[in-house]
Amino acid sequence: MVAGWTKHGDGRTLAPGEVVKPEERLSWPRMVGFGAQHVIAMFGATFVFPVVMGLDPNVAIMMSGIATILFLLIVNGKIPSYLGTSASFVGAVAAIRAGGGDSVTVTSAILVAGAVLALCGYLIHRLGVQIIHRIFPPVVTGAVVMLIGFGLAYVVARFYWPADQWIALITMLVTFVVIVLFKGFIGRIGILIGLVAGFILSWAADRIFGNITAYNAATGQVDTHPRVSLDAVADAPWIGLPDFHLPTDFKASAILLVLPAVIALIAENIGHVKAVGEMTGVDADPYVGRALIGDGVGTMVASAAGGSPTTTYAENIGVMAATRVYSTLAYYIAGVIAILFGLCPKFGALVAATPNGVLGGVTVILYGMIGLLGAKIWIENRVDFSDPVNMVPIGAGIIMAIGPVDMVITEDFTLSGIALGTIVVLGGYHLLRALSRRDAYPGPRDDHPEREATG
Repeated sequence: MVAGWTKHGDGRTLAPGEVVKPEERLSWPRMVGFGAQHVIAMFGATFVFPVVMGLDPNVAIMMSGIATILFLLIVNGKIPSYLGTSASFVGAVAAIRAGGGDSVTVTSAILVAGAVLALCGYLIHRLGVQIIHRIFPPVVTGAVVMLIGFGLAYVVARFYWPADQWIALITMLVTFVVIVLFKGFIGRIGILIGLVAGFILSWAADRIFGNITAYNAATGQVDTHPRVSLDAVADAPWIGLPDFHLPTDFKASAILLVLPAVIALIAENIGHVKAVGEMTGVDADPYVGRALIGDGVGTMVASAAGGSPTTTYAENIGVMAATRVYSTLAYYIAGVIAILFGLCPKFGALVAATPNGVLGGVTVILYGMIGLLGAKIWIENRVDFSDPVNMVPIGAGIIMAIGPVDMVITEDFTLSGIALGTIVVLGGYHLLRALSRRDAYPGPRDDHPEREATG
């Protein structure tokens, strides 16, 4: 359902064990709050990764909203998802720039990668979901979901938490308490409350204790700086267009560098669809192809305006898991808010001023919840880890993602982290299965006949 969401119950409360399904909604004020929470959950990474890649973050924010709305339309409102900036392209973009490429070269290559992703999605959609079951059986999909969450642990450990460990700890504890002890609307926006509480605490700490000497993500060094800096907010205009540019420099060398990232995007999207299916209790597999097409189109549209590549966001899966609200209306609202942020540099600067220590306290919860959803897939499908074909490649891939381990292919191309771990899990599993002459995976175990395909 693209529009016309059905009100869930009284629109205010959720009974124990209930969820708000993608085609349902709560009251409009509550849905606006959930939409805002999704924007804040994705904002840090969606804003930071374009900066790392040398692209305009305001374009990325605006185009992420547009890409999200396009995605929801393509999947017919069945897969709640936010499309934020993908980190899978960071290494390839660095290699392109090291070779003399500029932002036009980068976005041109990314546009081609988006087209390839959309083509893969179309093939999967036409050939049927069984091809996914054979390529991504539960042992692999569970690992992919786990990689998405646990593979981001280094972001917390290296960048967010060291920025202000005490604020990170307090933010985490506040979020714990709100999510667990408050069962109503307050509990469902626990992530947002944790972020706001951490922001206020950081601001107060600056006035009570002065500047902090710690890791500064802005400079990449340990220095003395305020926890909260509102200088960019004061300098930013209220209304303004971001710096758009057209991708007009299609170089084969640059395109080859970014294409391997498509593997990670396929894995991330499949993991996202699987996670949503597990959380909502419906069979989302028929929409895997559409999801890949949606992400591919989103990446193409974003890069066509000079923005960054998109992918389904683990942060937002975590928000859904915490709130039990899977309504696609929240994502439409989030998309509109993101577009407005792109047009209002001052609001964007305010959200971007969220201290990294605060993000550390929240993301450690979100990433962990995603990782455990992978384990949930294993448990519910009774994956046999006494079988070395399951145990060996999965364990190796997870360690490579968590490390993250770098695999230098050439001077200009390196596979690492989630991308490398995914390749090891997927390639290793199928290689060992072929060598041991096992039958191909026959399909998912269906202990719930009511979960038939709905699309």
